[in-house]
Amino acid sequence: MEERTLRWCSPLALSLLLVLAGAPVSIASAEPLEAAVKATFLYKFIAFVAWPPGAFAAADSPFRLCVEGPDPFGDVLDRAVAGQSAGGRPIELMRRPQFEKGSGCHLLYGTMAMDRLRGEPVLTVSDADAPGGSAAGAVITFVLQEDRVRFVIDAAAAQGNRLAVSSKLMSLSVRP
Repeated sequence: MEERTLRWCSPLALSLLLVLAGAPVSIASAEPLEAAVKATFLYKFIAFVAWPPGAFAAADSPFRLCVEGPDPFGDVLDRAVAGQSAGGRPIELMRRPQFEKGSGCHLLYGTMAMDRLRGEPVLTVSDADAPGGSAAGAVITFVLQEDRVRFVIDAAAAQGNRLAVSSKLMSLSVRP
């Protein structure tokens, strides 16, 4: 079991280390490394956000991490969440072309506008180059600054979705 954990954890740990150390992403490995870094961030965001009690159908309901539309992560995200839990809940990964209100997602990554999920207890995450960019209604928007993956947090969007974002995560956010 320890060998299995180290096998998937090492690339993710390296990716996170590169992000935290501020190492630039080389052009040759930009896409795979960028996807790995974003996948790591998605999983790590969960620990720094509190969802309202009504966000889960039951005490043992899974935490649903959803990917909408084109999936830039491939199996990297699957490996990142395999066997993991969020607040004692197993993480369930779902992929669909589009998710609507009431889909049961707790964290949704996608490139479409997120306005349709306003008011829902969903941590919406998108990319700055997605249609509408930061203004697309996402709570967290990934941005590239100096060849590094960073993120911007829209505190008003988080509050509107009844999510409490940790001050620790807010302090790591960059200004648009």
